[in-house]
Amino acid sequence: MNIDSALQTFFAEAEELLVSMESALLRMDDGENNPDIINEVFRAAHTIKGSAGLFGLDDIVAFTHKVENVLDLARDDKIEINSDLLSVLLPCRDHIARLVDNAVQESAADADCIAEGETLLNALSPWLGEVKKVVAPEPVRKELSNAVATEKDLWHISVRLGPDLLRNGMDPVSIIRFLGTMGTIIHITTLTDHLPALDEFDPEQLYLGFEISFQSDASQEEIENAFMFVRDESDIRIIPPRSNISAYIDLIKSLPENTHRLGEILVKSHVISYQDLESALATQKAQAIAKEPVPLLGQIFINEQDVAPELVTAALDKQKKNQERRASPESRFIRVDAERLDKLINLIGELVVNRQRVDLLASKIGNTNLTEAITSMGNFTEQIRDAALTLRMVPMADTFQKFKRVVRDTAKELGKEIELEIEGAETELDRSMVEKLNDPLMHIVRNAMDHGIESVAVRQSRNKPSAGTISLKARHDAGNIVLDISDDGGGLDLERIRKKAIANGVIEEGVHLSRHELYQLIFHPGLSTAEHVTNLSGRGVGMDVVKRNITELQGSIEIDSEVGVGTQFTIRLPLTLAIIDGFHVGAGKIDFIVPQNTILECVDLESLHHVQGQSCVNLRGEQIPYIRLQKLFALEPIEHSREKLVVVQFGDKRAGIVVDVLHGEIQTVVKPMGPIFQALKGIGGSSLLGTGAVALILDVQQLIGFAINKEHSRTGSLVPGAQE
Repeated sequence: MNIDSALQTFFAEAEELLVSMESALLRMDDGENNPDIINEVFRAAHTIKGSAGLFGLDDIVAFTHKVENVLDLARDDKIEINSDLLSVLLPCRDHIARLVDNAVQESAADADCIAEGETLLNALSPWLGEVKKVVAPEPVRKELSNAVATEKDLWHISVRLGPDLLRNGMDPVSIIRFLGTMGTIIHITTLTDHLPALDEFDPEQLYLGFEISFQSDASQEEIENAFMFVRDESDIRIIPPRSNISAYIDLIKSLPENTHRLGEILVKSHVISYQDLESALATQKAQAIAKEPVPLLGQIFINEQDVAPELVTAALDKQKKNQERRASPESRFIRVDAERLDKLINLIGELVVNRQRVDLLASKIGNTNLTEAITSMGNFTEQIRDAALTLRMVPMADTFQKFKRVVRDTAKELGKEIELEIEGAETELDRSMVEKLNDPLMHIVRNAMDHGIESVAVRQSRNKPSAGTISLKARHDAGNIVLDISDDGGGLDLERIRKKAIANGVIEEGVHLSRHELYQLIFHPGLSTAEHVTNLSGRGVGMDVVKRNITELQGSIEIDSEVGVGTQFTIRLPLTLAIIDGFHVGAGKIDFIVPQNTILECVDLESLHHVQGQSCVNLRGEQIPYIRLQKLFALEPIEHSREKLVVVQFGDKRAGIVVDVLHGEIQTVVKPMGPIFQALKGIGGSSLLGTGAVALILDVQQLIGFAINKEHSRTGSLVPGAQE
């Protein structure tokens, strides 16, 4: 095995487990306190600890072990996970993440990290020290709803030993023999559900589980010590004699085997014996032979063998879940290195370019059979392209999930009540773009919490709910993804923005700006309307970064706000920046690509009615501003060309782009512009055509803005698509 490769796999898995751990803890903080969620947190911590131990990461093992102990006590109902404990467990999760990050960086924990770990362990100590001892309840007779009716005087031990136990030199038989020295094993059931087919059998792997009925005067701690050396890798559940029925119900629910027969479930949990099961089946068979109504098996257990109805109900629920699991298709995932995926996308990009070259050659040859074959190959190329790009698409759920923790912690720090609403988390976006969205979203959400949402007292004085709301929504719209980040806070004061901009020299006194333009001023570096500077925001640093990052992603950001009601940021982004459907046009002697999803229609410019003195046309009663690429980029004109108008839309804004030639649809491999071209406005990238020529990809959002602003500045009046 390649140790470095295995270590990198551990780091990737640890990151996923920590995300899962945080998500589960936050769900518990919202009130979803059930055994499944506690088990999810425990499994995450246990897996990280076990894997870290394999690589000698002792600091992770030592700290996580203490956290695991607390979670184990919670699983056994010996302590309760309340808000106080969650306030310690969440920072513990963060500390584990810090230790993992240290391992990734191959750096030892510094003094601050060590001190932080000790502080957190001290904070956990009350829960480790205040363990309630499990005391067997007083004997209960004739009350089947409170005690199990079979084997009441026996311990029940459910054992699922770790699969690597044999490799680690442990012998399960010796463990059971040692257990026998403390009492008498009345009955043992060996579970073989996980045995694989013979050709898949690994002699070094343990596949067996055990259900044991045990008679002993030993304490629970002494019985637990019999499994001391395998407990970390195994699932051991011990139920004392005369335990409450709920303990057996929990055992039934936790059975890992996918048994789909009611009797087997009850036998494995030792609620009944095999003899009891055979007796009940014999009763059913006798009734059937006598042609009498055949009672349900569960009813026989209740009536003839004094099994508590609650246990039969729990077993039936387990049976139903197992059947649903068997009926549902198995989800299978494979981990792929991101660099390999990027390489695949690049290769498919080259395939797209070469396909265009083959198309060009085939059209020159004019062979019908060859043209048909090339067309068929082109269809497959498009399918391969779409399938490959889908591999890079990831849901927004993971990104949105991070903000639950941010909102929770920041609200406590600010002394505010803030709730987070998430909608459209399943909406997918290119992985590379999701990574670059984290910082902009974080800036917006922090500003909303710090300056948008009012204090409880202010909200109550305004007849608002005490708890403010921040909403994150994602949706698809015309080949783009739209993100809405809104709050129900105090809103933005346009007059304050104007005064601040004048004071900072951003605009001059007396300049008239539209509502939209005033909102855009908050993205100017150094401009902030916050009354007080805080640790979170208010220095005017951040919103300009938000605007720049969104623009680099070929996106746009708009603001809508109302004083006293709230503010909404709308971010619009393309789904991917790798390969897009484009429309090939020409202006001057230069090739351009217009993103296909922004085009509404193409019309002959001369056939339209022009607005006198303006660069606008009347298109079916709608006034459309336009801009000429030939003039914008100072290109050499083409003589005797008949200009075409490409009508485009981005968001709710429309404009026209005037070109000389329409070549048609084309698959476009997007290549970023070099640093020297970063200041070039109206261009979002480049692409290589089948002829070997370079085509420039138009930034439609900027071009629409140029056209609208040009007419606005020329006439002093708003045109359709501009905002008040």
